[in-house]
Order: sequence, then C-alpha cells, then structure tokens
Amino acid sequence: MPHAAVPYQTGFATQQVHAGEHADTTYGARITPIYLSAGFRFDDFAQARDRFSGDDQGFVYTRAGNPTNAALERKLAELERGRDAVVVASGQAALAVAVLAVAKAGDHVLSAQSIYSGTRSLFTQGFGRFGIEVEFVDDARDLDEWRRRIRPNTRAVYAETIANPTNEVVDLAGLAGVAQAAGVPFIVDNTLATPYLVRPIEHGADIVVHSASKFLSGHGAALGGVVIDAGTFNWSSQPSAFPHLNEPDEGLQGLSYLEAYGDGAYTSYIRGVTAALFGPVLSPFNAFLIQQGIETLSLRVQRQASSAAVIAAWLEAQPEVLTVNYAGLASNASHDLAQRYLPRGQGAVLSFVLGGGEASAQRFFDSVELFSRMSHIGDTRSLILHPATTTHAHLDAQTRAKGRISAGLLRLSIGLEEPDDLIRDLERGFAAIRAAAAAAPVIAHERITP
Repeated sequence: MPHAAVPYQTGFATQQVHAGEHADTTYGARITPIYLSAGFRFDDFAQARDRFSGDDQGFVYTRAGNPTNAALERKLAELERGRDAVVVASGQAALAVAVLAVAKAGDHVLSAQSIYSGTRSLFTQGFGRFGIEVEFVDDARDLDEWRRRIRPNTRAVYAETIANPTNEVVDLAGLAGVAQAAGVPFIVDNTLATPYLVRPIEHGADIVVHSASKFLSGHGAALGGVVIDAGTFNWSSQPSAFPHLNEPDEGLQGLSYLEAYGDGAYTSYIRGVTAALFGPVLSPFNAFLIQQGIETLSLRVQRQASSAAVIAAWLEAQPEVLTVNYAGLASNASHDLAQRYLPRGQGAVLSFVLGGGEASAQRFFDSVELFSRMSHIGDTRSLILHPATTTHAHLDAQTRAKGRISAGLLRLSIGLEEPDDLIRDLERGFAAIRAAAAAAPVIAHERITP
C-alpha cells in the first residue's frame, strides 16, 4: 500500500526515525513489532474472498505482504521521495524483480559499463537465459552515446549512483533526460550513496533499487533489498512496450494493472507477479533489523563519508599508489558530478591501485589487521577486498579492463573506526610492500654471487 506522506517537511534525521510509522493500536508498542507469521487469519468467508480479489487490502500471506515488511516499505519510500516500495530478500533480488517488471524476452536494457560485477552477471547470464539483452555503455558521461544506443525494443536505462568499486558518479539528470526522451524508465541503484547523500528521484529517476544489506542496515547482520517507484513514469504512453501493465489481466477480473492500480501499477505488478511468483521473500525479522539500522543512517554515512575523504587524500599521497578512485578528490574525473549531486559527501567506498600489481596487492591485503578481509560493504566495520581475484575473477580480461579492475586494485569500505587508526592499519600494508622492495635487490645479488 502507498505510504502516507508527512504533512510537513522535516529534516532527514527526523524522517529516518519517524517516516512511514503506523501506531500500534493493540498494545501501544513504540517499535514496529516483528510479525513472524507465514499467513494471516480471515474473519469470515467474505473477508477471505475480498482479500484475494483485492477489494480488502489486508494481509493474506507473507510472500505477498507482511506488516513488518510494509512498515519498512513505507519508511524507504518516504526517504527516497517515492510513491511506494517493495522489499525483497536481497539487493540482487530487488534488481531482478525491478527489471523483470519492465522487460520480457526479446527486449533490450541499456546499462552503464561500470556496474558491480554481481549485477553484470545477473544481466548477462541471468537475463540472457530469459532472452533479455543487456548492452553496456563504456563512458557513462557520454549522453550522445546513450542516445545512439537506444533501440525500439529498449525497455530501461540503468546505472549506479556511485559505481562499485571504481567510484564513478553518474549524471542522474542527464541520463534521466535520455530515458524520458526515449519513453523508457530510468532505474538507479542507490546503494552506495543512500537517500541521505542523494535522492535520484529528485533528479528524474523513475525507479530506485538498494541492497538494504549494506548502508541502510549498516550492521552487516541481515540481507534485504528494496525497489522504490517514483510513481511518475507514464506506462500508458507506449502500451505495446509494456503490455503486461496495459492489457486486461485475468487475475484482475479483466482489468489492466493500470486500470486497477493507476500510479501504483508497477509496484502492484511486482507484488503480484515478479516478487510473489518468483518468491524472493524478505524475512520479517530481517525487515526489523534493517529498519533499526535506518534509524541511524545519516549519523553513520556522514561519519563514514568524512573518514573516507580523509583516507582517500592520504592514500593519494603515498608513492606506491598509482590511482585513488574516490569522487571526493579534486583529481577524480567524477569530482564535478560529485559536487553537483553529492554535496553532503561522496560515500564510504573507495578503491586504489598499487604499483606492482597483484603481488603488491597481496602483500598489502595480508598485512592489515583492523580492516576485515571480506566481500561486504557498508558495514560499521572497515573492510578490504581484492576485486580482480574475488568478486570480478569470473570476468574475462577484456571486461575487467573496461571496468578498470586491475591486478593492483584494492577496494575499501570505510566503517566507523577512528580515521587515524585506519590509516595506521593501512600503513602496515605499505610497510610490507616497502620491505619486499628493499629485500629484492639483496635477494637478486645473492642469486648471482658465486
């Protein structure tokens, strides 16, 4: 069900605590309860019938909706300035149901090249088997290239606000204009930025997705994802492009989704078809944990982004570092877009390239102690990863090169620790590289000595 917007404008910190709340009239609980129930009772025959027909908006089965999940949906829709939201089991599930609610076999999706490797695999392997072609634009800033690559069967334009792990910032308004001119929705993954740093809908995005497992929850304890609909895209402008929303549906007694749900047709289709039938259900317990994390979102992201900026500047000054990928640096190619769209901060994920390739990266990686060596991001703890041998290892060399995933690249996700402590830990990595470099001439000399 659509969230009820607050009648006045409040600050983000107030919204993240209070947005989307419904009072518990039964017991007066201040915190949204965890409704760990697979299904919900009906009062009588008529109520059961009406709930299944859609005339009664009450809950039927947790696969299709749950009060705890609904509370999280209302909060996220309000924070992103959307009309409605649907929560699912993971960020990958969110992107899957979002795209499958617009595209079918024979359709085409246009995406930025710089997207995360897991998303790329979903696009090429997952959607490829369904007959949906996804094409990649190498330079996301080249709007003319986006326009040139739009086809008659293009059904969506996709990009990440901040690319993972190269930290490229997308021109939200520019890409929104391209998508609007083509009559297709613009889907944005806002995981790394969060609504605290930027709300893509305010810059023209039609659909926003998140891996709620990351910064929204912040604690690394729960998986979850969300699809947020701006409610502004005109699905009836090209009925033949989106027949599933425009044509009569047997499940709606012959009405179309647009006739039955109006501006809520897209999210209603996700709830009733792509999410409900494929079944990536978010546990109400995880919804509760994510909601608890959101209540401190601005405090965490503000601190993490501030620390990331300090660490990025320090890394840039190290002689072993060839490149630092962080849009908050004046030297970064996305700095102008970061200033435009991300004035509160440029996020907490950054990457840097070491001279010496994989050997140097391995020495560095194995030497840190405070940074956790793991593939997650957005945690309160700082994390480190070598993408070329982990998250991006399955990609061919040409694709990794296009995505700037080099052998010397290391990704950092900055947590809530003191920046000075994190820098001291990173110094261990540089010390290991320097020690190896100092020992190399001695070893070489020993090998040639008679």
